[in-house]
Amino acid sequence: MAGKGLAVKSGKELQQKVVELAHALGLNAKTEVKAARRIWGAERYIDVIVSNTSNTKTLGIECKYQGTSGSAEEKIPSTIEDIQSWPIAGLVVINGDGFSTNMVGYLLSTGKVVWFKDLEDWLRLYFSLV
Repeated sequence: MAGKGLAVKSGKELQQKVVELAHALGLNAKTEVKAARRIWGAERYIDVIVSNTSNTKTLGIECKYQGTSGSAEEKIPSTIEDIQSWPIAGLVVINGDGFSTNMVGYLLSTGKVVWFKDLEDWLRLYFSLV
């Protein structure tokens, strides 16, 4: 499977790996796509937009990497809330060893967050590639 076992060391690298995975699955992918405004008014750019021309499904993906413990993970709940205002379905892809156990439990429970190692399976289901 294309998304398994790939080491990632930054958010930008995670974004590139998501694009590579989408292409390996025969999907289209664009990065940094403007999508109106965030809930506090700032311009919104979605990290990756993945689409499948054969079934017209589209998915916005935010990429969040945390290599060491810290407060970056605390911003993800607001990203999940922000996704609700997107004109397309959205998902947050996480990677890195710095996420706390409690935060991972919360994030995964939302149904809007997936580990990068599980993204290929998720995309196959979402885009009906199974």
